[in-house]
Amino acid sequence: MPHHSSSDFQPKHSPSDLLTEAEAAEFIGLQHPKTLAVWRSTKRYPLAYIKVGRLVRYHRSDLLAFLESRRV
Repeated sequence: MPHHSSSDFQPKHSPSDLLTEAEAAEFIGLQHPKTLAVWRSTKRYPLAYIKVGRLVRYHRSDLLAFLESRRV
């Protein structure tokens, strides 16, 4: 098994692809950012997010995929 150092790690997304709750809400057209918190707690929609401690972030690509899944 080859040895990989931490410098070999290539992130899938850049930090600029991570949006705050407010930025994500604006990106998908919600008036209230806390709507995303309600969706997370109720599992109303399968919208992926990243949580580290209290911080919640959304990948731009996940938001685009979510919007595309809502297309009718």
